[in-house]
Amino acid sequence: MSYIDRVDAGRRLAARLRHLRTDREDLVILGLPRGGVPVAYEVARALDAPLDVIVVRKLGVPFQPELAMGAVGEDGVLVLGERVVHAMHVSESELAEVERRARAEVERRAARFRRGRPRLPLQGRTAVLVDDGVATGSTAQAACRVARAHGAARVVLAVPVCAPDAARALRHEVDELVCLDVPEWFGAVGQFYRDFRQTSDEEVVDLLERAAPVTSPVQPAAGDSPAPDGAVDQDVETAAGGARLAGHLTVPQRATGLVVFAHGSGSSRHSPRNRYVATVLQRARLATLLVDLLTSREELDRARVFDVELLAGRLAELGRWARGLPECRGLPLGYFGASTGAAAALWAAADDPAVGAVVSRGGRPDLAEVRLGEVRAPTLLVVGGADTLVLELNRRAQALLRCPSRLAVVPGASHLFEEPGALGQAAALARDWFGEHLVAAPHPVA
Repeated sequence: MSYIDRVDAGRRLAARLRHLRTDREDLVILGLPRGGVPVAYEVARALDAPLDVIVVRKLGVPFQPELAMGAVGEDGVLVLGERVVHAMHVSESELAEVERRARAEVERRAARFRRGRPRLPLQGRTAVLVDDGVATGSTAQAACRVARAHGAARVVLAVPVCAPDAARALRHEVDELVCLDVPEWFGAVGQFYRDFRQTSDEEVVDLLERAAPVTSPVQPAAGDSPAPDGAVDQDVETAAGGARLAGHLTVPQRATGLVVFAHGSGSSRHSPRNRYVATVLQRARLATLLVDLLTSREELDRARVFDVELLAGRLAELGRWARGLPECRGLPLGYFGASTGAAAALWAAADDPAVGAVVSRGGRPDLAEVRLGEVRAPTLLVVGGADTLVLELNRRAQALLRCPSRLAVVPGASHLFEEPGALGQAAALARDWFGEHLVAAPHPVA
């Protein structure tokens, strides 16, 4: 069995873990940093369960560090293999030094990943430990033991792929082992993924922030406290297309327009790229609404992910809803779409001549090809120069547009605009396009 990437693996693994939803009040999903966290994020979304990391550090024998003699975890947890310590004649001072260094690393990584959020308590709960795969099993074994030491009543280890020897050994460590594939021939975890690029610390942080529970108001209401500068900056929730959809609304002082964001598949309103672009627009006095057009359960359905007409209908409803808010009333409306979200933005603009402007970043306008000739809003297509396939799709799409349009190519940029300065260029292009085409008198925040 092979996987496209960790997102694909996480969604497939989640399907095998649905039996745990009956106990979701007691579930905690724990990703093993770093590669296990993207897999765990998909599991947590599907099971509607909280997500955290389990930060552990193996204690290696001083003169043979690949041999584990124990592990440490947060809050002073220590799991020690006494037999290994005695058999390898590890002195108390040697053990103390290895433990000291390991604890320092655990604290450093936990602080970096959580950024001030407390560790989720495991006492009496079911801990579902998730990694992107298991080769030797030593890290997974350490994590399982640390979870028990933290008080977990039940430990489930869930992985997409596991080496046969490791699977046999780990069955004795856990209450339940869920593994999609235990291949007879196992070389390395990466051989089972088409995309096995390294997961960065920043990606781990972003996924944990996405999964963190919302504590701010979910519905704009009289009496909500404005931000210190008088602007609106709050989480929102509203109905559209038969679903309750979550978003984040920011309205700067003297806003001159409203831009609703539609993200692509596999992303969300918490996307660091769209949030960055939104910040650039806000500084130009544009209100922004970053929104999820599908619920977490709907995102598991690939047919819905690419149902552009459904996404466009919801986007249009959300745009009308936002413009009806006191803070946004009268503001001209624009759409910013990324990937499949760009197709939804163009489709929605084709249905609404009142839309003032559309910007597509790394978009798939070809998915809205049947409606492109009906778009009247000035449209900017921003594509990375190194994203050759999408660049060609955008060139073809621009030929079908009958509205004022521009194809802007960011030199050297890939599909996600990850190169230094690339996303900044894309954001500046969007800011200038909306600044030119979303024209209104300054609108003070009530």
